[in-house]
Amino acid sequence: MLENMKIAFIGSGVMGEAMIKGLLSQGLTTADCISASDPWLERLDYIYTTYGVAVSPDNSAAVRDAGVVVLSIKPQSLLKVGKDLHSKIHPDALVLSIIAGTRISTLQNKLYHDRIVRAMPNTPGQLGKGMTVWTATPQVDAGQVKQTEAILGAMGEQLQVDEESFLDMATGLSGSGPGFVLLLIEAMIDAGVHMGFSRRDAEKMVLQTIEGTVDLMRAAGRHSAELKNQVTSPGGTTAAGLYELEKASIRAIINDAIFAAYRRSQELGALSEKKDVP
Repeated sequence: MLENMKIAFIGSGVMGEAMIKGLLSQGLTTADCISASDPWLERLDYIYTTYGVAVSPDNSAAVRDAGVVVLSIKPQSLLKVGKDLHSKIHPDALVLSIIAGTRISTLQNKLYHDRIVRAMPNTPGQLGKGMTVWTATPQVDAGQVKQTEAILGAMGEQLQVDEESFLDMATGLSGSGPGFVLLLIEAMIDAGVHMGFSRRDAEKMVLQTIEGTVDLMRAAGRHSAELKNQVTSPGGTTAAGLYELEKASIRAIINDAIFAAYRRSQELGALSEKKDVP
């Protein structure tokens, strides 16, 4: 579905590179079908040397003849990029945006283009272990939906949703989720050090415990509560620890953190839309 189709990446940062790497490593396309732009010449030199794709500091040159245009830029760069690409993208081309907090209506106004997918990936996509939630405008056809699934699938799992409002929810749950998980990891490692383990040993124990628990849940295909109960003996050590977590309202704290990220995503989207008003 991507064979012989030119894919242009506007922005060659961490996530743009992750997508290029995933597409090439999985054989979904070839280097000669990819172009990339970036304002930093050092970054372009790195992308060209590493992946052999065409590079240019000129955004409009990068999208020439492109069937798919991936916007992997910072939100503050959209004003300039929008001016560069306004009416420059082929009307039948797919625009796939991973710009944080930028709504489809803003992209439509900036680019004067309707075939748009808005996606919310997360940082594990750098390793092909990410989670991306996305939605498409009605103008995106069935073939372009398949192209989107392939491109985003190169970074890990992908999930299509019907309403754009789910993108803000995804930002709170999976987009910001790695930050919450990393805080939990940090806290567990610190507890191990406090008890007397070296930081290296505590880190090894915590990372393997979390990775193994995730793999166990995937393999078992059962509810997390059921698996948790299996390792919680009456009057045992896990029961004692869980009691302290519940007493501290750990569920409510996690829920509040995710909802705070969700609300902030809504605020940023509204701010982006407001700035787009002439």
